[in-house]
Amino acid sequence: MFELILAQWQAQDSFEIIAVVLAVAYLVLAIRQSIWCWPCAFVSTGIYVWLFFDVALFMESALNVFYLLMAIYGFYYWLKGREHAMPSRPVGVLALRWHATAILVIAVLIGISGLLLARYTPQAYPYADSFTSWTAVWATWLTARKVLENWWYWLVINVVSVWLFLQKELVLTALLFVIYIAMIPFGYLAWRRSFLRTDEQALPE
Repeated sequence: MFELILAQWQAQDSFEIIAVVLAVAYLVLAIRQSIWCWPCAFVSTGIYVWLFFDVALFMESALNVFYLLMAIYGFYYWLKGREHAMPSRPVGVLALRWHATAILVIAVLIGISGLLLARYTPQAYPYADSFTSWTAVWATWLTARKVLENWWYWLVINVVSVWLFLQKELVLTALLFVIYIAMIPFGYLAWRRSFLRTDEQALPE
């Protein structure tokens, strides 16, 4: 496995290496609730738009276009917290009914997009790709809004993503998501401590 990772690292375009490094930087900064996580995300996802399209993971490519837009939104939303004399936006939570509704909508979207992609495109793994993409749309919004539960969604998304990227021999990117999985407990605990330090018990306005 180590030799495979090393060989792919040596063979990869420098742009993918930059994307991986910035993606790790994004998560580290997001755990610390640093607003500079969003510029890192913007550049990294811009590179991945092309990379995933090139290997026929069209939903992942489209998802990264969404990430680009959410990086702008996240930067703006977190910046608003600073403008209101807060060091950063407070971490909040969502009621269970919102999660139940979101999961139901995501399931329907996965079925529709998976069927359409399987029938009309050369999309690889249409249902798995649809699952990670639609779920990540919701999880990204939760992250931008600083909702604590985003970490649970990312755990499931990243586990499936590791499998998906290994099928396409994107070993470096799969390794990136393994790193993500290992860092999720630290992110969740850090955000939970932040949440417990505030009096806010709901999603910030």
